[in-house]
Amino acid sequence: MSPADDDTTVRAAGCVLWRRAPWTGSPGVELCLVHRPKYDDWSHPKGKLKPGEDPLAGALREVAEETGYAAEPGTELPTVRYLANGRPKEVRYWAAAAGAGAFAPSDEVDRILWLAPDAARTRLTEPRDRDLVDALLATRPDGNGH
Repeated sequence: MSPADDDTTVRAAGCVLWRRAPWTGSPGVELCLVHRPKYDDWSHPKGKLKPGEDPLAGALREVAEETGYAAEPGTELPTVRYLANGRPKEVRYWAAAAGAGAFAPSDEVDRILWLAPDAARTRLTEPRDRDLVDALLATRPDGNGH
């Protein structure tokens, strides 16, 4: 039985949200990180799936709820698995280009930052989230591949 088949596994989804950087540089993208005051951490936008919800649909919903931005999904990125409050958690991620939108603070997410990949890697609280930056960059989300 895979972790996804286990009834105790918490299923979630999110995106590594990116946009073209307003400055010229390599690779020329910025990543959106969200700050969750409940945990005082910086992460990629993500959240638990609703019962029966398609993971990609849930990822896009969570991005919109947490960042205020629409997202255009691209390549699926590696799934992240870890224990959260003693329960296995599985988070599916996609690379996603930011579309129209504007951030509005909420109780769940009080701040967002748009950072260059190296700065995003440094700011992310959990090391497991840093690997997703590299996975995103491998998809070349700069107009030269996705």
